[in-house]
Amino acid sequence: MKVYELKASPRTDLGKKATKALRAEGKIPVVLNGGEIVTLPYDGKLRAGEKIVEIGNGKGLITTDIFVDNDAVRKLVYTPDIFAIELELNGEKRMAVLKDLQFHPVKDTILHIDLLEVKPEKPVVIEVPVKLEGHAEGVKAGGKLTLSMKKLKVRAPYTAIPERLVINVDTLGLGKSLAVGDLHFEGLELVNAKNAVVCAVQLTRAARGAAAAAAAK
Repeated sequence: MKVYELKASPRTDLGKKATKALRAEGKIPVVLNGGEIVTLPYDGKLRAGEKIVEIGNGKGLITTDIFVDNDAVRKLVYTPDIFAIELELNGEKRMAVLKDLQFHPVKDTILHIDLLEVKPEKPVVIEVPVKLEGHAEGVKAGGKLTLSMKKLKVRAPYTAIPERLVINVDTLGLGKSLAVGDLHFEGLELVNAKNAVVCAVQLTRAARGAAAAAAAK
C-alpha cells in the first residue's frame, strides 16, 4: 500500500459544543482505535487525548481522541485508492488505516473519522479494490463481462496488503463466473463469503441468438 502522511493533534474537550466549534474551524474529530489493552484499574500514565474504554473482564482499551484538518484528508478520503496512514501525533509517528467515515446527510461533508492503529506483525481486515485484466473467452464469444464486487475484504498484516487485487479473466467462458472461493492471493486471506460472485461473463441477447442458431443446425 501507499503511505499517506497525516498530522493530527490531541483532542481533550469532547463535548458537543467543542466538537461543533472544531468543525466550524474546518477540522474533523477523529478516534484512533486499536491501542493497547490494559488491566483495570489502570495506574499508568495516559498521553494527551488518550482515554480508556472498558471492554469487560477487567480489561480496558486505550483509544485516542484527535483532530485533523479537513483539507489534509481530502486525497485520503475522496479516492478509490487505499493507504497506510503515517500519523504524526504527540511528537511520534504511528501507523493506521481508515476504518470508518461519517458524512453529513445533506452537505456530504465529513463529520467524523475512525482510524485503526496497525502493527507490522498484527493482521488487519481492509477492503481492497479489484482490477480485472485480460480478455475473457466468453467476451470473445459475444458475452458481457461484469464486475459484481469492486472491493474484497482481505485479512493480512498491513505491510502485505496490495493496492489492488488483480484477477485474470482470460479463461472465463460464456455464462461462467468467478466466486471468492475460486480466488487465491499469496499471503492474503479473503474473508468475504466463499460463494459470493466477484465477476461473470453474462449471456447477451446476441450471444443467446447465436447459440440457438448453432444448436438448430
